[in-house]
Amino acid sequence: MKHNCGNIFDLPKEENGIEIFTTLFESASIKIERIFGQHPYTQPGEWYDQEEDEWVVLLEGTAKVEIQNEQIIELKAGDYLFLPAHKIHRVNETSDVKKCIWLAIHGNLK
Repeated sequence: MKHNCGNIFDLPKEENGIEIFTTLFESASIKIERIFGQHPYTQPGEWYDQEEDEWVVLLEGTAKVEIQNEQIIELKAGDYLFLPAHKIHRVNETSDVKKCIWLAIHGNLK
């Protein structure tokens, strides 16, 4: 079996306003990815409606995640959030100065 190792903070060169998704591990039942960028946010009127559960932790930066018809959750480095499948949400805002680094786990996590 090949060992898959690396450093989550070895970041790719990014363009301002662009999110970069890097799959760190994937199997038939789970996907782990790093999301990196500065000023990445959901466009006005756009919402995420995902087929799978998502557990996400913000490793660096700050962000505001809106759950449709519920609340806005303010996240800082170290905060995590569980989003069940089809929990409609969006990223309203991210830090202006510090780039955001997220670790997201997708799958049937219940």
